[in-house]
Amino acid sequence: MKELLEILRTLRPDIDFEHETALVDKALIDSFDIVRIVGECNDVFDIEIDVDDLLPENFNSAAAMWELIQTLMNE
Repeated sequence: MKELLEILRTLRPDIDFEHETALVDKALIDSFDIVRIVGECNDVFDIEIDVDDLLPENFNSAAAMWELIQTLMNE
């Protein structure tokens, strides 16, 4: 989770990723941010986030993103 938070803070230092739970719903991150997050996570965690995974609920919080990453790492 620490690596994910570092990625998120680097991409968007203006957002409190540790506490925010509606990143997509409140339009705090947009599709460009999600593309950047996906690219970084794919590289850092050696996973492949698929188009089917690009659901708002998977990106509304750092915890949701971490859960997705963990799921993909265990496949």
